[in-house]
Amino acid sequence: MSRIGKKAVSIPDGVTASMEDGQVKVKGPKGELSTPMVDDLTYELSDGGLLVTPANKTTRARAYWGMQRTLVQNLIDGVTDGFTKVLEITGVGYRAAVKGKVLNLQLGFSHDVNFDIPEGITIKTPDQTTIEITGINKQQVGQVAAEIRRWRKPEPYKGKGIKYRGEYVFRKEGKKK
Repeated sequence: MSRIGKKAVSIPDGVTASMEDGQVKVKGPKGELSTPMVDDLTYELSDGGLLVTPANKTTRARAYWGMQRTLVQNLIDGVTDGFTKVLEITGVGYRAAVKGKVLNLQLGFSHDVNFDIPEGITIKTPDQTTIEITGINKQQVGQVAAEIRRWRKPEPYKGKGIKYRGEYVFRKEGKKK
């Protein structure tokens, strides 16, 4: 039994949820999101919120139950609050700046890295070594953060590179004579 799946997804004021065309659609103050419905699950919209339950006792239905409930919860969280990932840049001469719809990164290469900011994502650089990625779609925010981080992952000897805020970089000791 899914412990997460048993809970109903509460729908706050100002947010409307509907089920049409095989999609769960959620509209809120920050925008509109949708996710496809799985055939092995039933979706019930009531006063308490949206309840996701397995339609049958197959393994597939039980496997999708908790995940699908979490995806619906992420839709509601996205249209009400949004999601944010913060990246920190460490290294001498490493810096970031937003210029229009392009994130310009200087990461020790012989050239600058220009990252085009996708639609629906907002990137801010409060200072030269911090990148804040914000959006309403949790998957898209995480994907953009991973693509930016991929340009220069933190290395274990000096810790130089791009890391998530709060990420621990395992440090190694260098060679000894």
